[in-house]
Amino acid sequence: MAKVIVIGGGPAGMMAAITAAKTNEVVLLEGKERLGRKLYITGKGRCNITNAKDISEFFDYIPGNPTFLYSALYTFTNEDVMSMFNNNGVPLKVERGDRVFPVSDKSSDIIGLFQKLLSQESVDVRLNSKVVDITIEDSKLKEVVLSSGDTIKGDYFIFATGGKSYPLTGSTGEGYKFAKKMGHKIIEPKASLVPIILKEANIKELQGLSLKNVKVNLLRNNKVIYSDLGEMLFTHFGASGPIILSASRHIKENNKYSISINLKPALTEEELDTRIQKDFKEYSNKDYKNSLDDLLPKKLINYVVNRSGISPDKKVHSITKGERLSLVKLLQNLTFEVEGLRPIAEAIVTAGGISVKEINPSTMQSKLISNVSFCGELIDVDAFTGGYNVQIAISTGYIAGKEISIDA
Repeated sequence: MAKVIVIGGGPAGMMAAITAAKTNEVVLLEGKERLGRKLYITGKGRCNITNAKDISEFFDYIPGNPTFLYSALYTFTNEDVMSMFNNNGVPLKVERGDRVFPVSDKSSDIIGLFQKLLSQESVDVRLNSKVVDITIEDSKLKEVVLSSGDTIKGDYFIFATGGKSYPLTGSTGEGYKFAKKMGHKIIEPKASLVPIILKEANIKELQGLSLKNVKVNLLRNNKVIYSDLGEMLFTHFGASGPIILSASRHIKENNKYSISINLKPALTEEELDTRIQKDFKEYSNKDYKNSLDDLLPKKLINYVVNRSGISPDKKVHSITKGERLSLVKLLQNLTFEVEGLRPIAEAIVTAGGISVKEINPSTMQSKLISNVSFCGELIDVDAFTGGYNVQIAISTGYIAGKEISIDA
């Protein structure tokens, strides 16, 4: 029986350890005090574990090297993930956008099942065991060195140390250092799925405002390059939320971007104009600033009033047709200039990582060091929000643990 060392206790590492332990002795090393710390914060703490779309549709939501993931995603699919939880006492539910969550809305239930399966497979889980170095001899990895100074030898090693996003969860980019030492090329890690900084001077007025069922267009040089419908959130620096995070994946340096928000995407311009006329008729004797309560969230009213160019104190019955139609256009095209992206430490996911050209996509095995595999966010793969990234972590972890090949 071979001794397999798994480095990293996130979803990829836990899945790799569980799978490898069916035929091997496995030690799982986690640098932090508990497993799955990043899972605790996914899906706003509810853990968006996967997506219920047909697995063939996943690749449309994976901008980072989707073809590399064909084998992994078809070997251990989203249906397999859902069955693993549903059949082990953690029932799941499907929400908007086919996102899959535990019925309990508790990420701790997801992590709890991983821990249960690790225990069932007799995995030796060692917490607070941070790997700081590796020893290579004769083109093979011989041992890992812990921060305590201890060394752990193994026959095979699986690295699942994550990217550089959310470093407090343990994803500090250490895995890139180890991969470089093995001779692997690292595609420069960049923030993916990260909040966007907006130039608007008065953006702080909207801080904390959450919008649902709005349409966001990301424009580069005034041309739409990404569009999505869903939820977003204004912050003190700009915007965040699912559709904003996905839009951020399309932002590159040295280009001019803007974001256009359609606050009423379900209505045509004519329908929205009719709706506004109805409200204006009802509030005809009120000041304009007091006429939009039925149409907009309270926190947005003053902002829209100021952006519309109509005097806040103008009586509604005095508003011209031209002014009203300008308001319609504003509500369906509220535009902000993009200043940039927040730091990689605030990103949900890291784009970049170990070059996929140096990893066998069918096994996750290194093409340079025969007794090493990589899985999860450490590899140069990434997807949009919606459960796809966690699915990638679990799928790549599964085949890394299953397809262990040890030379005699």
